[in-house]
Amino acid sequence: MQKKLLLLLALGFWPSYSSSEESKSITPYYGYTGNAVADQALKWTMGNVLPDNPGLDIQNVIYGYRIQKETGEWVTVYVQNELANGEGYVFRSRDDWKPGSLGGTRIQRAIPVGNLPRALWGDGSIQVEGNGSVDEASVVYTYKVTPCFDPQFDRNCPNYKTPVPVIPDIDYEIYNAVEAGDSSQAEWDPNDEYNEQDGLTDEELAELEAQEEEDRKYRLEKAMSVGDTAALFAENQTINRMNSTAQAAIISNYFPVNIPGGEYNETVVMAGGDIPDGKSGLRNGLAQQLLHKQMVDMQYNLTTK
Repeated sequence: MQKKLLLLLALGFWPSYSSSEESKSITPYYGYTGNAVADQALKWTMGNVLPDNPGLDIQNVIYGYRIQKETGEWVTVYVQNELANGEGYVFRSRDDWKPGSLGGTRIQRAIPVGNLPRALWGDGSIQVEGNGSVDEASVVYTYKVTPCFDPQFDRNCPNYKTPVPVIPDIDYEIYNAVEAGDSSQAEWDPNDEYNEQDGLTDEELAELEAQEEEDRKYRLEKAMSVGDTAALFAENQTINRMNSTAQAAIISNYFPVNIPGGEYNETVVMAGGDIPDGKSGLRNGLAQQLLHKQMVDMQYNLTTK
């Protein structure tokens, strides 16, 4: 319980804090480690304790342990971190357990160290001098991370510079046909005219000339055909315009004319009112009908015996 109170007290001076799973942001954020003392060897490597974030500064060291000693013994305990790039210590806290102090006593301490960069902190350890030992040890580091410690961390960081792409140097060599001894390329002159008939036999030349002549005639006939078609079309258009003009003149000159006069009333009256049928005509019609039937029967060989 006392350990938790010390940890909360140290974190209470911060505007915010988080665990080692920091969010990706350019705003500075805070965090704390787990217990650095992983075993009874009482030694640890900071690379296994702190996150590898640029701009990380350690602010507090919170440690605790239980002292084991005889009452009459003098025991000194050091909680310390070596200086990473030199001799000595970047952090070292000393606890003196004088004669009369009781064994089994537990101690908890939170020691501010300012903002010491991560690069200064070497390996940590708990060292005991005298006839005694410690157990239930714990060491926790609180830290602050400033992402924009490296301006190139994010484009929104102050002093960020847009990266300039590196264009690699390409080693190339221009091929020179003359120097390479390529005679076919060296003797070629761009001013020379290319003759596609070079290398053809007499028969191939004759066939080529005949084909060219045939193509020429075809093009000429096609051109003349197009000209004749255009002339016929123009002539047809002229005739159509003339017909349209003549029809308009006829309609305008004759259709509106009114014939003088009035209505003609029928005045012929048939005497008796009816025309009687002629019997001689009836006989002639019947005779012709019989003759026609005989002719049909003869055609289809259907004569009745």
